[in-house]
Amino acid sequence: MIILVAMTALCVSAQMANPVKVQSQLKEISATEAELVFDATIEAGWHMYSTEVVEFGPTPTSLTVEKISGAKLKGALKPKGSPIKKYEEMFAADVFYFEKAASFVQKLTLEGGKYHVEGFLEYGACNDQSCTPPTKVDFSYDGEAKKEEAVKEKESEQAKKTEEEPVAQEEQAKLEQLAAEVPDSAQMALPIAEEMPVGQLGSADLWAPVVDQLKAFEDNTTTNNTLWQIFLLGLLGGLVALVTPCVWPIIPMTVSFFLKRSGDKKKGIRDAIIYGISIVVIYLALGLIVTAIFGASALNALSTNAIFNIFFFLMLVVFAASFFGAFELQLPSSWSNAVDSKAEKTGGLLGIFLMAFTLTLVSFSCTGPIIGFLLVEVSTSGDWLAPAIGMLGFAIALALPFTLFAVFPSWLKSMPKSGGWMNTVKVVLGFIELAFALKFLSVADLAYGWHILDRETFLALWIGLAITLAMYLFGLIKFPHDDPDERNISVTRFFLGLISLAFAIYMIPGLWGAPLKAVSAFAPPMSTQDFNLQSSEVKAKTNDYDLGMQMALTSDKPVLIDFTGFGCVNCRKMEAAVWTDPQVAEIMSDDYVLIQLFVDDKTPLPEPIMVNVNGQEQKLRTVGDKWSYLQSSKFGANAQPFYVLLDHQGKPLSQSYAFDDNVDHYLNFLKNGLAQYKKVGKTP
Repeated sequence: MIILVAMTALCVSAQMANPVKVQSQLKEISATEAELVFDATIEAGWHMYSTEVVEFGPTPTSLTVEKISGAKLKGALKPKGSPIKKYEEMFAADVFYFEKAASFVQKLTLEGGKYHVEGFLEYGACNDQSCTPPTKVDFSYDGEAKKEEAVKEKESEQAKKTEEEPVAQEEQAKLEQLAAEVPDSAQMALPIAEEMPVGQLGSADLWAPVVDQLKAFEDNTTTNNTLWQIFLLGLLGGLVALVTPCVWPIIPMTVSFFLKRSGDKKKGIRDAIIYGISIVVIYLALGLIVTAIFGASALNALSTNAIFNIFFFLMLVVFAASFFGAFELQLPSSWSNAVDSKAEKTGGLLGIFLMAFTLTLVSFSCTGPIIGFLLVEVSTSGDWLAPAIGMLGFAIALALPFTLFAVFPSWLKSMPKSGGWMNTVKVVLGFIELAFALKFLSVADLAYGWHILDRETFLALWIGLAITLAMYLFGLIKFPHDDPDERNISVTRFFLGLISLAFAIYMIPGLWGAPLKAVSAFAPPMSTQDFNLQSSEVKAKTNDYDLGMQMALTSDKPVLIDFTGFGCVNCRKMEAAVWTDPQVAEIMSDDYVLIQLFVDDKTPLPEPIMVNVNGQEQKLRTVGDKWSYLQSSKFGANAQPFYVLLDHQGKPLSQSYAFDDNVDHYLNFLKNGLAQYKKVGKTP
């Protein structure tokens, strides 16, 4: 527990850190050549990665040019000086980085006359404990190429100066001085385009922060139990992994080994307990590594990023095919053999730890897909500690039997023997992985508006999977590792098949618009359904904040803002479990103007908007960026779902409301807002 708390503190500290300060400038070298120069100062203990791209490695420094006219890029972005080269076990490769200070140059070819260049520099930074999420530094420059005569004179002066003092020494001294002078609290000073007026976002009054007013209502704010849910999900994954063919047969062999090796029952029990603790440490370390690599912002971005969600979709399909028996996912046998050999030669605690590590390698073909699914699911939850908590639950469930059977060896006799039932477990898991694979494809489809997996299509595929699973459990279809001569099915298989068939029948009315509360968290929202017989659906008046506020003023009603996301599981739960209640639906439809703002909407804005966030200029490029900025700047929140009630001036009427699918709580939330709206005299 002490280790977990310490790691938590380190990760939190890393998330709040701004270890790299970047300044940019544009230098005209001649009438036909210019340079974009990025000078960075790096805090002690941190390093900033260079431009080299390492597969599955850290975020390299890169340049993206969004607009350019009157000039062309000449070559690629290059660092000044040689970066430090070091092999990092985390990435299993050589990485290249700078410490204290760094400088990067992008050469430009000027075509004559006026020119414009605009874009952003992206970089990653790490220390020994954690990494920052990929960070963008925007730039925008306009200019006009100077006359050749003036440039020649300038070049002559520079050449003379170069003869007196080497350029390399001058640049190095400049960077060292910049690193020493800039304090930790300094903000980035970026020469960017003039900040756009508030009017391009909306009314200044409507966008004004109301964080303090919301805090005054916080006494009744609901509690978020997401981490407990993630821990239980990990615990469930570990229990499932126990009954796979790669783990279950190992339990009695390992426990017997410890009890017989020592000749002393107490010592054998002690070794088995250390073995179980080692398993927990190994998987917890895996979760912390995932957290350290991605960081909070990156984990949150994964939830709606199309590339990552499609990658997760394909990965889960591969895992499912492996469970069906198409092939086996195995780590190189040399790894497990080497670790096993080392464990035999090493005694004491290290030897037991290496034995536990051998188990993780040998059982990978069964546990790998489960761990992969778990990490994918919890990483896209947006909570930075989720991977570590999920792995902690998984490891405890996996390690507990080794300890319990060592303490109570008589229980070994009552263990079910290995057999074909374990292959059935793998196949069932394959169907579950396929079902969740569709969920990740759906997230990408919703965020980018492709409309290839609308609600009825999604449900039809899930119905097909449930029926096929029922046919398998009833023995009507078989997979490669199943016993072809097996004709009778167990009672357990029969009841599981019956449940799967019933689940398929339950989902069928959803093809015509039934809410299906049991799967609402995973299915696309009702708004994507083409054919819907339900007439009581709660629909937003608009998906635009400023327009919705005008509609509320015209209709003389208070405002209910729903900050949501296409990939938000809990948002779908609220819509299906709470919004479908007749009383809730009536109040939301008749007494409020509902504004639904999707923070992961990838629709590009007509023009990017420059805003200031924590002293740094940022560019809002998509509709989702705009609503995410509204939620964080005005209400001081960044999680979804997030509900807030406002009057016509954009001031809160009650406390905000997060995920809580208790209908009575949500009704009280809505009624309290109405009462406060009437109390203040509607429009102040």
